[in-house]
Amino acid sequence: METCIVRQPIMNREKKVVAYEVMYQEDESSLYNQQDTRAANAIQDFFMGLDQNNFLGDKDAFVTFTPNLLMKNIPRIFSEKRLVIQIEDNVIIHPLAQRIICRYKKQGYRLALMNFEFTPRCFGILDNISIIKVDFSNPEDPNIAQLVSVARSFGKQVAAYNVNTAEAREKANELQVDFYQGKNVASLLSTSVRRMDHLQSNFFQLMIAVTKEEPNLDDIDRIISQDVTLTYSLLKMINSSYFALRTQVKSVMQALMILGVGQLKQWVYLMSFSGEDDSASNELIRTAFLRGNMCQALVDFLPDFPLSRSEAYLLGMFSTLDTLMQVPLEDAMKELPVAEELKEGLMTGEGKSGALLRLVLRYEDADWHAVAAAAAELDLSMTFVAQKYLECVEYVNDIWDDLMHPFANQKTGDKDADEAETQDS
Repeated sequence: METCIVRQPIMNREKKVVAYEVMYQEDESSLYNQQDTRAANAIQDFFMGLDQNNFLGDKDAFVTFTPNLLMKNIPRIFSEKRLVIQIEDNVIIHPLAQRIICRYKKQGYRLALMNFEFTPRCFGILDNISIIKVDFSNPEDPNIAQLVSVARSFGKQVAAYNVNTAEAREKANELQVDFYQGKNVASLLSTSVRRMDHLQSNFFQLMIAVTKEEPNLDDIDRIISQDVTLTYSLLKMINSSYFALRTQVKSVMQALMILGVGQLKQWVYLMSFSGEDDSASNELIRTAFLRGNMCQALVDFLPDFPLSRSEAYLLGMFSTLDTLMQVPLEDAMKELPVAEELKEGLMTGEGKSGALLRLVLRYEDADWHAVAAAAAELDLSMTFVAQKYLECVEYVNDIWDDLMHPFANQKTGDKDADEAETQDS
C-alpha cells in the first residue's frame, strides 16, 4: 500500500504563509472506511517517522484526520500549538464524534470543520470548532457568503480553500476571510511584479561570496542556482548579443566560467540596484527551488532522458517565471536560449520533459490520479516519487533557513568560542 504526502501553503490576510495543509493519499477503498484500519496504520507509521521541523519549518500544520486516526491519538504526535485538526463529515457522523472532538478541544488543539452544512450535527459541534473551511471553487455560489456570515456570527475564523482563480481570490478578499489556500497559493498574491526581483538574503550571500579574496565558483553556483530570478537573469545576460557566443550557455556553472570573477562582480553590482522593494514572493521562489530540486532528483533515475541534470533543474525552476514576471511563459522564455525539449516541456507539457514537470506539479497539487499517470509514463513508482519529494522538502527547508538567517550558525559558533575563551582566561 503506497502512501504519498504533500504540503500546500496557507496564507493569512496579510498574504503571509502561516501554515501548510498536510495532504496524504492512500488506497481510496480503505482511507475512509471506519472498519478498515490498514490506512490508519500506514498513516500512523508515516507521521511517527516524520521530521516535523524539516517538513513544516516554523509553520503550523492543517491535517485532516479520519476517525481511525483520531481514535488512535495520532494528533498527539503534533504539538497542540502547531496543529489544526481538520474534520470532515465522516467524523461528524461517527458515533463517538462528540466525545472525540471535545477531548481534543480540551487538550488545546484547534479544530477546523470542512464542508459545513446547515444541519443539527454540524451546529451540535460548533462550540468545539475554531475554524470553518469554505470551498471557493465556485466563487459565484451564493451559499459562500452565507456560510462566511454564519461562521462570523458564531465567532469562528474562516479559511477559504480551492482559491484557484483570480475570481475566487477577489471573492475571498471581499468577504475578508482569515486564511486562504489554492493549488499554488503563492501565485495568488495580489502584488504586481513588473520586473525580476531577487531574494534579498540570497543576494546578500552572493555579494559576500563574490567579494572574497578567492571566490569559490562552486559556492557561487549553489547560491545562484537556488534563486530562480538570479538564475534567469544570469543565463539571459550571458546569452545576450553583448557576449556573441557561438554556442548557447545552458547552466549556471558554464556561465560563471565564461564571465570570470571580474565580470561576475560587475553583474552582481548592477543587480544590487534592481531588488530594493523585494516584491517577489519568497514563497514562490521557494516553490521554484523545490520544483527544480525535485526534477533534478527524479531525472537521475530516468535513463535516456533528453535533459541533463542541470537542464532538469531549470525545467522546475522556470515553471514559475510567468507568475514572477507577470507575462505569458512563452514571452519569458523567448529570449532565453535553452534546449528545445526544455521549452516544449514548459510551454506545451509534451514529451518526457512535459511528463516530468507534470508529475512534479500534480504532486504539488495532491492530484493523485494525475500523479499516478505521470509516474507510470516515466516508469516511476508512487512510493519512490513520495520519498524524493520528502527528501527535497527537507533539503530546501535547510537551505531556506540558511538564507533567512545567514549568520545564525556563525553567531552560535562565535558565542561558543567566546565562552570557551572566557573559561580559559
